[in-house]
Amino acid sequence: MVLQDVSLNIAQGESVALLGRSGSGKSTLLNIISGIDMPDDGKVNVGGLDLTALNEHKRTLFRREHIGFIYQFFNLVPSLTAQENIEFTLELNGVAANEISARVLALMEELDIADKAARYPAQLSGGEQQRVAIARALIHQPKLVLADEPTGNLDAQTGQSILQIMHKLLKEHHGTLLLVTHSLEVANSADRIVTLDNGYLQERDSGFAW
Repeated sequence: MVLQDVSLNIAQGESVALLGRSGSGKSTLLNIISGIDMPDDGKVNVGGLDLTALNEHKRTLFRREHIGFIYQFFNLVPSLTAQENIEFTLELNGVAANEISARVLALMEELDIADKAARYPAQLSGGEQQRVAIARALIHQPKLVLADEPTGNLDAQTGQSILQIMHKLLKEHHGTLLLVTHSLEVANSADRIVTLDNGYLQERDSGFAW
């Protein structure tokens, strides 16, 4: 068993850090919350909808519309420009073409990467790639953002800057964040912290030692 009797409630607009060592099941839990994987038992309720009651196609559509993902290694499409990587999310959701460009460029401006719109991922720094990844995850204003070690591949200063930007944008749109990390410093940027250890989830007070 990877996860044991896990129960977690997250309010709309709240940011929660999931802290745990490598191999503790953090990524597995994200995959279950997003409907990529199905639990052997129990339910996953996101925004009032039980994902375990949906078939794979409906879960995919729900995920595409209501969930945003941010990854440690960015996962940008190398053959698309920065702007195209972000636009792709809206295209999948059927947003009108004349609306897409304006929305994407406005968000890129807010993230201070508008001048990188025509560049490919390989032409961007790690921090710039992560800003593009954040824009891609937030452009459709999802109910829930799942961030899996979003600063783990960045230096400390760049990582802190990325965290501040991410929290600011989510608060503007009342987005909910589940932030997976093995860093206590990163975890303390969230409203509250839960830890996953040997498959068990526990609530922690802020400022505890890991």
